[in-house]
Amino acid sequence: MKKLEEIKLSKILKEKFIHLGLKGNSKKEIVAELVDLISQGSRIRKKKVIFKAIMERERLGSTGIGNGVAIPHVKLSRLHTFILIFARKDEGVDFGALDGEKTYIFFTLASPEKEVGAHLKILAEISRLVADKFILSRLKKAKDAKEIMRIVSSFRKE
Repeated sequence: MKKLEEIKLSKILKEKFIHLGLKGNSKKEIVAELVDLISQGSRIRKKKVIFKAIMERERLGSTGIGNGVAIPHVKLSRLHTFILIFARKDEGVDFGALDGEKTYIFFTLASPEKEVGAHLKILAEISRLVADKFILSRLKKAKDAKEIMRIVSSFRKE
């Protein structure tokens, strides 16, 4: 991985990892859908392992950070690259967010277990992105994956 300060979300997020139609109506159902997307993007086929790891992280404290956003994340020993998923559920779902509101936007990060510094840096960058209310509004309204990519790429003049 490049120097930590050079991490750009637009370099990690790929169109194939953008899903605008989550169907789940509970935290577990949403996590299961996110795990399917991670599994499709990696050679790790043991969905139960990924699901369990994300749910264990959620038990430590919800990754629902508020303002309609959650950032579920996991570090996996057999993963060799970062996978960043953007997913949206237009009706929202109770994800146990800190503000008690429904969650609509999910940035899900799967990282190689040994890349702790980069993992934290990416999470921080996602947090900065979604702290911008204008960008958050655009992410909620975007019509397709290309538009999501344009929004993420324009953040911090990436």
